[in-house]
Amino acid sequence: MKKDKDNLDDLENENEGASEPEEIVFDVEDEDKASEGEDDKTSDSGDEARVKELEDRYVRLFAEYDNFRKRTAKEKEDLYSSAVVEVTKQWLSVLDNIDRAIEAAKAVAAEDGKTEESEDKMLQGIELIRKQALDVLSKINVTEIECGRGTAFDPNLHEAVMHIEDDTLGANEVAAVFQKGYILKDRVVRHAVVQVAN
Repeated sequence: MKKDKDNLDDLENENEGASEPEEIVFDVEDEDKASEGEDDKTSDSGDEARVKELEDRYVRLFAEYDNFRKRTAKEKEDLYSSAVVEVTKQWLSVLDNIDRAIEAAKAVAAEDGKTEESEDKMLQGIELIRKQALDVLSKINVTEIECGRGTAFDPNLHEAVMHIEDDTLGANEVAAVFQKGYILKDRVVRHAVVQVAN
């Protein structure tokens, strides 16, 4: 026992000469600030992710709205075009009858060999009515399909009802026009009815 006590005294004497160990003090505020910094970094990265998500949603929503707007405008234009085509189809028969009246008046005048003044004025009146009808159609962008003898046959614009052998014409050229065709911008209202050379 005495030995243990002596050993203990020796150790105390040795430790008296040595400096005291430094006391480690933890500053609670520093620790809190460090944890807050980590939380701020975490919350900042969370906020950035949230902002990116919202930006992505905004861009997608804007794209969807833009597509909807374009689609609606196209549908509106198509609806207008369809309405114009349907109404124009109904009036084309009236225009055809005006053309027939002009042709008949010219034929009568040619048979008689002389033209009376009243017949001539009647023909001019019918031609003015025809011009007025064509002006109305042009205001709604309906135009006559250019087609005459020698025009190249286009199945998108012409409807062939007869074929004929004609040495004066090339293959697939229009020989005669039986009924005029009309087009609205790039949409055919009525195909031109034609005779085609082989």
